[in-house]
Amino acid sequence: MQQVAAACARALRGADAVTGQQLGEAALVERAGWLTALVGSLAAGVVQEHWNEPDLGRLASGVDRSGASLPSQGWMALRRLGWSVTVPESVYVPESVYVPDRVVRIAQEQAGRVLRSAWWRAEITTALLATWPAIPARRTVAEWEALRAALPDGPVVATGVLLARTRQIAAFQARHRRLPVDMTECEQAPGAGGQVVLAAVDKQLATIERCPEDPFRYGVLTVRLPTRPAPGCRADWRPVRIRFRLPPHVPATAVLCPPTLRIRRGRLLLDVPYALAVPKPERAGHRTAVAFDWGLNTLLTGGTLHLTDEAQPRVLTDGRPVYFRAAGVLAKADRLRILGEYISVRIDHLSRLITSRQERGMRPGPLLVTKLTVLETERERVARRRARLNAALAKAAARFMTDYATAAGARVIYLEDLRDMQARGKGRTLNTRLSQTVRGAIVTHLRHRAAAHGIAVVIVPPRGTSKYCPRCLTAFRHHKAPNDRAAGWAWASCPNAACGYSTGRDNAAWQRIGARGLTHQHKTNFDRTSKTFVIRSVVEALDRASTVQQQTRDRTKSGPTNKRPVPGKRRRVPAPPDTRAPARARPGGKRPAGRTPTHPTHRSQRCPRQQGPNTIGSAPARPHRPDGARLGAGFHRHAHTTPTRGQPSHHPPERSRTPGITQETQAD
Repeated sequence: MQQVAAACARALRGADAVTGQQLGEAALVERAGWLTALVGSLAAGVVQEHWNEPDLGRLASGVDRSGASLPSQGWMALRRLGWSVTVPESVYVPESVYVPDRVVRIAQEQAGRVLRSAWWRAEITTALLATWPAIPARRTVAEWEALRAALPDGPVVATGVLLARTRQIAAFQARHRRLPVDMTECEQAPGAGGQVVLAAVDKQLATIERCPEDPFRYGVLTVRLPTRPAPGCRADWRPVRIRFRLPPHVPATAVLCPPTLRIRRGRLLLDVPYALAVPKPERAGHRTAVAFDWGLNTLLTGGTLHLTDEAQPRVLTDGRPVYFRAAGVLAKADRLRILGEYISVRIDHLSRLITSRQERGMRPGPLLVTKLTVLETERERVARRRARLNAALAKAAARFMTDYATAAGARVIYLEDLRDMQARGKGRTLNTRLSQTVRGAIVTHLRHRAAAHGIAVVIVPPRGTSKYCPRCLTAFRHHKAPNDRAAGWAWASCPNAACGYSTGRDNAAWQRIGARGLTHQHKTNFDRTSKTFVIRSVVEALDRASTVQQQTRDRTKSGPTNKRPVPGKRRRVPAPPDTRAPARARPGGKRPAGRTPTHPTHRSQRCPRQQGPNTIGSAPARPHRPDGARLGAGFHRHAHTTPTRGQPSHHPPERSRTPGITQETQAD
């Protein structure tokens, strides 16, 4: 199986292949900006011209006027339908601008992708308008069933998507006092610029390869860029060799594909796709699985489950949950959210002041305009910090789950589908925390990282996972945790006297999620929209049989019992034999003349820590150095001690080889 991923790289320098001129980052950004503006204007013209329901349906039907199938490439499909590209007169002079055919392909490809993606929203909007309820905010059961029946993929579409589209139509109705005709009237034509998709062209316009000098760290992109904003002839399109550094996570065996060029904050970024061979994940046939449950304070709670090979399979668990806690990151994200909301309130206030002055014919003061500009810049900076923090959190959580599944030997990870969870009626703080959770980004990163290891990610229905006991399927009684009475209803106890299982709600939920996934393996489907394995429905008979049992260790007597160490008793290890040569005896057995013992014998010469009533006449607790300092915990071998009267002095400090450390030696 082949996996295609993308890595972001930054272009710092390049060279003109015709003149040999070296181009810095500013020159590359300028030339790439001219290409991006030209492609964006061409693609926006195509989208604006065909932004209507009949053209969207014709492109989404997959057949042309003759009944032949349309190709999958967007630019080829638009050419088969006869949708041409024209240079906008409001931006350029059509007669004085030369656009190569490969650049036209890029514009058609980007426009085709935008128009094809809009048809799914158009179908949902049509179904909502056909079954518009009397009270849009509160649909009855019959109205929900009618809406699901009108949708092409009724059971698949998330409820949150339908509610969001309902609010959009209701806002249009409040403004215009009528319902929109279709989606194209409710939404404006989106833009198709801001990037250059080089995957739609051949080698005549762009090529990519690894750098011959260092193929593992650098890549080289050769692309034709304009030399001026409005190129007038073929000579104005020159090939430029752009050298970029590959991110360290790109494998050396990966095949590089044509990238997508983007300009962000004065930088030229390259989204480089790379193809890599990976093992194919299996949707069924699993005996060991890993399941995780979402949370707020504890973001992820999970564990390992096993399915036995018996005639009536059982689901076993070792009862050792694992947790992914990111309290510090979540607290920081919450602080950034509060800061962003405060800045938004200030911006709205200043905008109202400026608007009111303009309506009265007064010119807004420069101080107000400057404050508004500064606050808008600060809000963008806070938004970027939040985006980077959420991306780092999503990657860390995905890596945690993948590493745990690999260590447990599991080839599947089961998660619950919380796309339909609505943060309403739970208080202002809890509603905000539920809405800010990056569950979708975590699942996206998890699918990418797990696919590299051949691990399948399966989404299961969440209904009843925290409500019923995983051991006997009896409805839980939720109450406060016994170790934290101030917390919410985080603990669950089984009222069944024969069971009596008591644990946290998250611990019970991941067991139910894993058991439901293992028993419904044969009902796993592949969702082409989200590229994820999904279990759409739950069979009651299989769900009742998916009870989880505690896996116990086999304690069968098969040999002598090992001796256990006695608590509090240390095992004595014999000292190694002394292999040193015996010291040569001095003649006469007397001390040489002129040598006196350096050990202090007088009380005044002892270390100050040894003086006192508890140390008089008692043996020293620790050995002493000749200078009177005690050796013990926390004593540094290079510490300086001041000699006392009657003791030999120290030599000057001797510098060590390590900077910042001073060694001192003792004089003989």
